[in-house]
Amino acid sequence: MDNIPQNRKVVEHNSLISSVAKMDRIPLQIFELAVSMIDTANPPLDNIIYLSKKEMFKLFDVSSQNKHTRFKQAVENMQKQAYFEIREVTEKGFKFESIVPIPFVRWTDYEDAVIVEFNHRIMPYLIDLKQNFTQYALSDVMNLNSKHSISIYKWLCMHYNQFEHYQYKANRTEKQLYEYANPTIQIKEMRELTDTSNKYKATKDLFRYMIDTTIQDINENTHFKVTYDKIKKGRSIDAIQFHVEKKFVADSTTYKEEQQDQAYIADKENKEQDKAKALMQVMQSKYTSMLLNKMVLSAVEMTDVDTMIAMQKYVYVYYDELAKKRDMKEVQKHIDYVRSHMNGYSKQNIAKYLNKAIKQYLTQVKIEDAQ
Repeated sequence: MDNIPQNRKVVEHNSLISSVAKMDRIPLQIFELAVSMIDTANPPLDNIIYLSKKEMFKLFDVSSQNKHTRFKQAVENMQKQAYFEIREVTEKGFKFESIVPIPFVRWTDYEDAVIVEFNHRIMPYLIDLKQNFTQYALSDVMNLNSKHSISIYKWLCMHYNQFEHYQYKANRTEKQLYEYANPTIQIKEMRELTDTSNKYKATKDLFRYMIDTTIQDINENTHFKVTYDKIKKGRSIDAIQFHVEKKFVADSTTYKEEQQDQAYIADKENKEQDKAKALMQVMQSKYTSMLLNKMVLSAVEMTDVDTMIAMQKYVYVYYDELAKKRDMKEVQKHIDYVRSHMNGYSKQNIAKYLNKAIKQYLTQVKIEDAQ
């Protein structure tokens, strides 16, 4: 769907992201379009927002003569058939809710404005979200071709957003960050999320007709590049592990930037401060000086902020471990060894290369100490 700004976002509670959307693609996209119009800091009066009929017509790949008919059908389907099955964890167990998100729509055949009223029971999942929420690009959702693609895309965003949020913070382990960017879902949970529990009974058909086409759709029409691995339990496929990357990083974590939300501004400032602190720490590190002196690290690589922060997180922490087990001379000895064995290929991803080298060295040290 063209002409949607890249920074126009949808923000929803994670319970809604993980819910089952009992609706077709177009009603779901109309809902997402409506949610994108909510200013989370200033909730709409009477839960009412206004949409453009012209913008909504772009959802229908039909001639101009049929657009009004298709629009009316979509609204009827959305109100009569479309609902969310929401499951929340409580202290006593699961709580289930079934909510029709948009019970009232009003429009005319002579005006562009469409009045949309949200169900008051859906609003807690859309406004005043302080934690456990996910934000994603409206343009991505509008470009997808099936409700399965939308549901899986939102679920992937829920996990990948955590990776983006915590990657420069010290309160997450390397393992946790990896799991955020490479989330795993059980086949049973995948069927529930995509409302395919009673479809594609054979697992091979589930992959062929739903999962593979969905991943292709996401790769072709969103900012994500996604692959997956099948996880087996015995002979059966028990789960899927996705591997998510961003095709590019540009305003990907904005929180309705165009509306200048205070929550967005504060979150952005905090992330920038965290990143600046991490960069200052690595620049002042004795290990940076040692690597520069031995020409393992170049001045050009020092200008790459992400590379330097990765050095602190994935290399220097292990240098600290080696210095604690032995001493700084042992760290220098290891760096000398690395320098003598480096080649052009090694420099393509210096942080990854040095991470692998120090881990292997530490393994050997532990073996020697155990003898």
